[in-house]
Amino acid sequence: MYRRTELLIDGQWVAPSTDAAITITSPHTEEVIGQAPAAAAADIDRAVAAARAAFDDGPWPRTPPQERIAAVQRLAAAYKERRGEMAELITATIGAPIAFSKRAQAQLPLLAMAAYTQVAGEYPWQEARKGFYGSDIRIAKLPVGVVAAIVPWNMPQFLTIGKVIPALLAGCTVVLKPAEESSLDALLFAEIVASADLPPGVVNVVPGDRAAGAHLVAHPGVDKVSFTGSTAAGRQVATACAQGLKQVTLELGGKSAAIVLADADPAATAKAIQLASLANSGQVCNALSRVLVPASRADDFVGALEAELAGLTVGDPTDPATQQGPLVAQRQQARVREYIEDGQRQGARLVVGGSDLPDGLDRGWYVRPTLFADADNSMRIAREEIFGPVLTVIPYRDEADAIAIANDSDYGLAGAVFTADTDRGLGIAARVRAGSFGVNQGYIMDPLAPYGGVKDSGWGRELGREGLEGYLVSQSISGA
Repeated sequence: MYRRTELLIDGQWVAPSTDAAITITSPHTEEVIGQAPAAAAADIDRAVAAARAAFDDGPWPRTPPQERIAAVQRLAAAYKERRGEMAELITATIGAPIAFSKRAQAQLPLLAMAAYTQVAGEYPWQEARKGFYGSDIRIAKLPVGVVAAIVPWNMPQFLTIGKVIPALLAGCTVVLKPAEESSLDALLFAEIVASADLPPGVVNVVPGDRAAGAHLVAHPGVDKVSFTGSTAAGRQVATACAQGLKQVTLELGGKSAAIVLADADPAATAKAIQLASLANSGQVCNALSRVLVPASRADDFVGALEAELAGLTVGDPTDPATQQGPLVAQRQQARVREYIEDGQRQGARLVVGGSDLPDGLDRGWYVRPTLFADADNSMRIAREEIFGPVLTVIPYRDEADAIAIANDSDYGLAGAVFTADTDRGLGIAARVRAGSFGVNQGYIMDPLAPYGGVKDSGWGRELGREGLEGYLVSQSISGA
């Protein structure tokens, strides 16, 4: 059993205001494996008050950038010492295969911290500019204020680092509200933060339910909200932020398209799409869940994808050989199964997979790696974010048709093109409305590159210089 009983508020481990607790259930065994404290509205109020005081009256916003960088580097060093423990905890609680947790869930945060400190070290915090009327103008980059960081369960630490670290480097203070399913890894992160010798109130960690998150978003003491989650929830966050005139960054859903050209290699393309889309059981927002293939070669690409999915090892996420584990929760398993059944009802051809449990498993929230072919872009499985191990192959006539299908989506988070002609691939990338795009690879979230979407996939950018700038405001000073 993993059991935590306290919240991190104002630099101290404190008991929550109620006895409410979050129960953590293993998605592999369906047994209770942990418990975390559940923050109520009063706890959120305490955390925001601590962050507010630390920002308004504490040293952190006025600390020179190089000292903030050094503090983040201390935090990164402490994180590195516990990354193995972090990987095992994430595997236990959300079902990510341990090989993936070690490679991505616990390692990517370290890479992101290194990238952000590099960006901050090179950033022009002060700028002199000649004004229109001839006088000098100074531009200062200042922290936006108290940040509410609301993080989902699928890539919990990478997404936490993507919000907390640039906010800290900017001089902001933070209240972190993780998803209920990933409360325990958030509290382990809180331990790491507590060991990094930050001033009290700079980082506060308060696990809680949706009501706690809504209270945090609407809190008048918060200056900016950074939210990652579903588009439906993002709309609610945006509305609340508009009411309070808060700044907001939204990284929301996706239904990204992989455009496969006729000159692409089927086996290599299938491998790349599988790695980009199913590494976390399809529970990644930038998954290439729509695969657009030329009608003239559809059988070749469908056959290669079928072989790739059929060969995946599905099972116990603690086994290093496992490539796909369970989904995070029973509700998610039911949701994905319903999409699979709906795809069959609407006439898509089920090539491999299905809604029953994988062979050899009689419990756990598993779904078979599933491939549909002969689909139409109007089907639900092609239009809605499934967030599970389901790929949908859609044939196209020519390049213009492929681009039109890729753009015929409410989402615009990511995408990719696979071709032997890189210049042609770059030309296609420029015509697809997506915030991020890969050529001959599933989009790789390089921590030095801005990441985010257009349309229903959100507002703003994380990672890279743009990610740091999302936590800064510009102050112009003239006449000096």
